[in-house]
Amino acid sequence: MTMHATATLTRFLAEMEYPATKDDLLREGIRADLPWHDLHRLERLPDGGYPSAWLVRHELSTTSGVRHPGGMLAGTHPEPAA
Repeated sequence: MTMHATATLTRFLAEMEYPATKDDLLREGIRADLPWHDLHRLERLPDGGYPSAWLVRHELSTTSGVRHPGGMLAGTHPEPAA
């Protein structure tokens, strides 16, 4: 399933400094008070570096909805209703 970035996430990614790691994106996303669903999408990104917002958006569109157990955000936000 392809998922597109929300307007809030797209704006955040456009304002982010690159290159950025997944941890950088999560840290700055928390600091920017991104909605929990956008933070969870960032948490699903593969570990590593991202040279541009385009690559982050591409990864977000191809990354599955499987959560990484025990990730940085585990327990910080409510899970969506099934």
